Amino acid sequence: MRSPITTHILDTSLGRPAAGVPVRLDRLDVEWHTLGAGRTDADGRVTNLLEPGTLTPGTYRMHFDTSAYWEEQGGAGFYPFVDIVFSVVAVDEHYHVPLLLNPFGYSTYRGS
Repeated sequence: MRSPITTHILDTSLGRPAAGVPVRLDRLDVEWHTLGAGRTDADGRVTNLLEPGTLTPGTYRMHFDTSAYWEEQGGAGFYPFVDIVFSVVAVDEHYHVPLLLNPFGYSTYRGS
């Protein structure tokens, strides 16, 4: 089974998945607590950040170490990291948080 929270990163400047990006999943209680971490695979995906059945309502953050990715690509990006903060209400739903990335910008949305 896959994690109830997943991500997918596409490098829009190259038109392909962003492989090897370090990703961390945190949850806010009084302060941030790390729940899981990984790197995007060859398809730009991380599907194992959280064990199935462990999702609870609350505020979550995905931290993407984009500087590591840009260095691996032989360049530098304007944003050294990207933090996406989102709310989980329904614990029986899947939360897919894609990141569209280029050296000078990024966008995100709730995927399926």
